[in-house]
Amino acid sequence: MNMHPTIAPAPVVQSVRVKLAPAAAFDLFANRFDAWWPRDKSANPGTTLVEAVLEPKVGGRWYERGANGTICEWGRVLAYEPGRRLVINWQLGADYRYDPNLVTEVEILFQPDGEGTLVTLEHRNIENFGPNWEQMRAGINSPGGWPGILQAYVDTADA
Repeated sequence: MNMHPTIAPAPVVQSVRVKLAPAAAFDLFANRFDAWWPRDKSANPGTTLVEAVLEPKVGGRWYERGANGTICEWGRVLAYEPGRRLVINWQLGADYRYDPNLVTEVEILFQPDGEGTLVTLEHRNIENFGPNWEQMRAGINSPGGWPGILQAYVDTADA
């Protein structure tokens, strides 16, 4: 019997409200991903992000294309439920480089909220970042992480 159970770190959870119905909020997030993804959120060294892509299907790739033509993988689509739910795996390590062996999950829920939609993002399995998990959790939960990224989504949705 293990007398010292491992306690997983809490996931990062962020919620925003947009003035779109759930189907439209999902469509913007998943199908028009490039329209709102911040251009300074790149993991592709030595080039400028020109397109952020989320392929709209289970198994689809999540990646960026650089100005020099290179592709930088970010992860894969694990669940694609239009108007309701999207789950993607984040495979960028503490150095923000693609690591095919790293799997953390980002689930985005779209719930009706009056005239709009409550969009809740949960980034879980933070412990999979390894010894740097605390630094990574702090980073993705900071204004430069998911809160700022979701604000760019809100700004586009509510424009």
